[in-house]
Amino acid sequence: MAERWVLHCDCNSFYASVELLSRPELRQKPVAVCGDPASRHGIILAKNEPAKAMGVKTAEAIWQAKRKCPGLVLLEPHRERYVHYYKVINEIYCRFTDRVEPFSIDESWLDVSGSWQLFAQSPKALADRLRAEVRGATGLTISVGASFNKVFAKLGSDYKKPDATTLITRENFQDVLWPLPARDMLFVGRSAAEKLAGMGISTIGDLAAADEKALAAALGKLGHTLSRYARGLDDAPVRLWGEKEPVKSVGSGRTFPRDLVTAAEVRSALWALSDEVAARLRRHGVWAGAVQLTVRDASLKTITRQTRLPMSTHLARDLADAAWRLMQANWREGQPVRMLTVTAQAITEEPAAVQQSFFEDAHRPDPRREKLEQSLDAIRGKYGKGAIGAGSILRRDLGLGRLSMEEKGGEDEDDERAKGPL
Repeated sequence: MAERWVLHCDCNSFYASVELLSRPELRQKPVAVCGDPASRHGIILAKNEPAKAMGVKTAEAIWQAKRKCPGLVLLEPHRERYVHYYKVINEIYCRFTDRVEPFSIDESWLDVSGSWQLFAQSPKALADRLRAEVRGATGLTISVGASFNKVFAKLGSDYKKPDATTLITRENFQDVLWPLPARDMLFVGRSAAEKLAGMGISTIGDLAAADEKALAAALGKLGHTLSRYARGLDDAPVRLWGEKEPVKSVGSGRTFPRDLVTAAEVRSALWALSDEVAARLRRHGVWAGAVQLTVRDASLKTITRQTRLPMSTHLARDLADAAWRLMQANWREGQPVRMLTVTAQAITEEPAAVQQSFFEDAHRPDPRREKLEQSLDAIRGKYGKGAIGAGSILRRDLGLGRLSMEEKGGEDEDDERAKGPL
């Protein structure tokens, strides 16, 4: 059976590189794309290689970055430019295979198992050709990992940057990847990395050698997944271009221009976020069976709480009521709230069946409320997202009257799909 070949193509310093296309005089200077400090989105969203060499890190505060690099040039983000180049670059990928699966706006997997022979002498040669094609068409560079599965291909694209190709084979992956830190493995976040460190697991090789049951006991389902990934057992397919991944969660978050301290402010914010989430649920044609609330206070301490819903919904009122109940159970009025995120979970394509009581009326969605929110969808679809909304959320001092996930901000969240195991 022919060897499987998966490429992971990752644009180098994508946001900063796109901005520098129109500012070529800054190419050799340290540059970072950042949010608006006036609205407390004053963090680094992306940086170029010279800034990276000075120690500037993504997601750190602007003042921290400037302390490391006093000459750092700060640029405003332009989302429409990033979307344009996302489309152009993925159109190039689609010339070589129909299995092109974006992982984010600047990353895509390509399965070229059945097509590389048509375009190059080897999979590595095809990866090099893709790098040249993207550079020639856009002026941007990509790094490519080529391997026999998706996870190792991504580790390969991260292995050497910028503008490089790394081959990870069945023969060399233990030598190349196993010495890398465990935190480099896909889906190992800060919390998982801390738990692994507590188990004495510091490298991907340690992860591969660890007892899978012990990993599962510490990390749950993720433990099984990481064990397989480290041993090269990922067999997830690369989806066809345009094939949609099932929606796993729909969330909207906001870091506010000033801390929220009153119940009225918090309820307004939760309603605004729930309204956005509900509209997106309806747009996807899905229903939520649970709600998750994330709260970050002024000291940046973050808590996350979840609750099941009595019935599936895609209405803002149901989501907002559930989020407020969670807030009441975990927050005291007067405590400053910096950021809130409402996430719809337990997503289904149809309303989940509800056990009905013989003695009570079945709990059903309010048809009038459903009709009202669908009418809001229609108005926003015609006149824009900010055209209409509940009076309680039109709080300009909190930035709620213009709440839209089209906005840019390092700490805003907009995750229609929870990135989890492939």
